[in-house]
Amino acid sequence: MNKRTCTAVALAATLALGAAGCSGGKQPGAGKNPAAAVEGHVVGGVPKKGGTLTVLSQQDFTHLDPARNWVVSDMLFGTRLIYRTLVTYKASPGTAGGELVPDLATDLGTPSNGARTWTFKLKKGITYEDGTPVTAKDIKYNVERSFSPDLPGGADYAARYLAGAKGYKGPANGEHLDSIKTPDDRTIVFHLRKPFAEFPNATVMPTFAPVPKAKDKGPRYDNRPFSSGPYKIESYARGKKLVLVRNTHWSPETDEVREAYPDKLVVVMGLKPNQIDDRMIASQGADASAVSWYALRPESAAKVLPRPEVKKRLLAESTNCTDMVQMHTGRAPFTNVKVRQAVQYALDRDAVLTASGGPAFNDLSTAYMPASLFDGKQPDTLKIPATGDAEKAKRLLKEAGKADGFATKITVSVGDKGRAEAIQQSLSRVGIKVTIETVDPSAFYATIGDTKNRTDMVYTGWCPDYPSGSTFLPFVFDGRYIKEKGNSGNHSLFRDKATMHRMDEIAAMTDIKEADKAWQQLDGEILQQAPAVPVLMRRWPLVLGTNIAGAYGQTSFGGQLDYATVGLKDPAKSQS
Repeated sequence: MNKRTCTAVALAATLALGAAGCSGGKQPGAGKNPAAAVEGHVVGGVPKKGGTLTVLSQQDFTHLDPARNWVVSDMLFGTRLIYRTLVTYKASPGTAGGELVPDLATDLGTPSNGARTWTFKLKKGITYEDGTPVTAKDIKYNVERSFSPDLPGGADYAARYLAGAKGYKGPANGEHLDSIKTPDDRTIVFHLRKPFAEFPNATVMPTFAPVPKAKDKGPRYDNRPFSSGPYKIESYARGKKLVLVRNTHWSPETDEVREAYPDKLVVVMGLKPNQIDDRMIASQGADASAVSWYALRPESAAKVLPRPEVKKRLLAESTNCTDMVQMHTGRAPFTNVKVRQAVQYALDRDAVLTASGGPAFNDLSTAYMPASLFDGKQPDTLKIPATGDAEKAKRLLKEAGKADGFATKITVSVGDKGRAEAIQQSLSRVGIKVTIETVDPSAFYATIGDTKNRTDMVYTGWCPDYPSGSTFLPFVFDGRYIKEKGNSGNHSLFRDKATMHRMDEIAAMTDIKEADKAWQQLDGEILQQAPAVPVLMRRWPLVLGTNIAGAYGQTSFGGQLDYATVGLKDPAKSQS
C-alpha cells in the first residue's frame, strides 16, 4: 500500500484513482475462477448489536503497537477496533472500500506549499478509553516514536517524507521533529521534504494513530495499546487469548466507519490450522458465531467449493498482493545476476499454485506489481513458462560458474511450508539444493527482517498500501531504506543505483498517467535483474460461522474480513 508523488492540483484525480483501483480489479483468469462469484458481496445481512464475536487463530499478532503495526491483517484489526487514524478507508465491500474518508480528521487534509505541507484538523469530542481527549500532540508523539530503534517493524512513510527526519531516533531523549507542528490541540501540520500529493493515503497507516506519552511503555506498549477506537483491551495473554470489550468513551457520532456491533471480541490463539478450517466448515455450537483469522488452507478448498451450503459462507477477495521468492543480492552466490535469473527460470510457479490450492484461490504472477497497478492485467515480459524452463536455468548456472548447482536455505512462515516444498522440488531439478526453515507467523517478519542473521532466500509478499506504483516498487527495491533489524519490504537487499535514481525521477513526475507508465516499465526492468521472483497473487478465502452477519473482504486491506462492520445475526446465540 504505497505512494506516488505529484502536484497538489492532481490530488482529486489521485483519490479518484484510489477509489477505483483498490478493489484489485480482475486478476488474470478471474473469469474462470470458481471463487470469483463470491467477490464484492456481504455475507449474512445486517448484524444486530450485542453478543460475542470469536476469532479462531493459529497465531498471535505480529504487533498491535500502532508504531510497529505494518502487517495487513494486524493493521485492519488495530485500526478498525482499537485505535483510529487521521484518515481511513470506507467500510464497504468491493471498489467502494477503496474510498478514503476522514477518521480522526475533519477532512482528507489541506495541502499548501505545492503539496509539501499538509494540515489536518481533528474532530471535536474524540476521547480515549479513560475519557481524556485525543490531541494533535498525541498523533505527533506516535509518529515520532515510530523512529525509535527499539520499536522496529512499522510503516516508514514518515521517515521517507518528513523534512529533517534523516538520522532521527525518536523522542526518548526529548528530541522532537520540527517538521510536525501542533499549533493547538486540534491542529497538526506536516512539513515534507518534497511534494507528496498522496500524503492522505499515508495517514491511513497506524503510524498516524494517537498515543498519549503518559501511556507509552516502549516495546511493552505492544501488549496494551491505549484505545481511541470502539473497543479496549480487557486482557491479553500473548499467544493464547485477546479479549476486547466496549470502550464506553468511544463516540459513534464522530465515527462514520465503525459500527461496533458485538459487545465483545475474543481472539483464541494457538489452534491448529486444520482444526480451525474444520470447525468453521462445521459451524457447530459456539463456532457458529466465530470467524477465522487466517485464510482457508489450500487442502481445505475441496471441502468448501463443492458444497453450496458452505460456499455461501465463503469470502474470497483478491489480496491485491504479490508473493515472491526474494534472494539476498548482497551475499554469494546471489550477488551474481545469472544465478538469480537461473532461479527465476527454474521455479515451477504452477507447482506452487497447486500447493496453494490451485486456481480457485490464486492467480499466477508474471510481474512484481499486482494486476491493479497494470490496469487490471499483469504483463508477461519474460515469457517464462508457468512450469519453468529448467534447461535455460542450467545454462545460466553454467555461465555463472555454478554448473553443479549449490546449496542454500529459504525461510518461510509455517503456513507457507507446502509452497516452499514446491519451490524446493522445482529448484532441485537444476541442482539447487534448498533447505526449508519454517517460522511461526507472529515471529516471521522479525526473523526475515534481521538482515545479518537471515537465510539467503525468503518467501514473502508485498501489498500496495494504495493504488500507486510508488507504494510498491520503492518499498520492495529501494536500497536506501534497508535496516539491520526490522527490515521490511526489500528482503532481497537490492541496492541498485540506477534503479534508485529512476525511482526518484518517477516520484518527481507531476503527470499521474506518465508516472503510472513509468512504474510499469520500471517493474519490467527490475525483473530483468531478478532480485526476486514473482510467484502468485492470492485470494483471501475465509469461511464464516452461520451466525455471522455484515461480513465482507476489505479490498484495501488485502481482502481481509472488515471488523468495522462484522457482527452477529442473533447475539443471544453467541457464547463467551
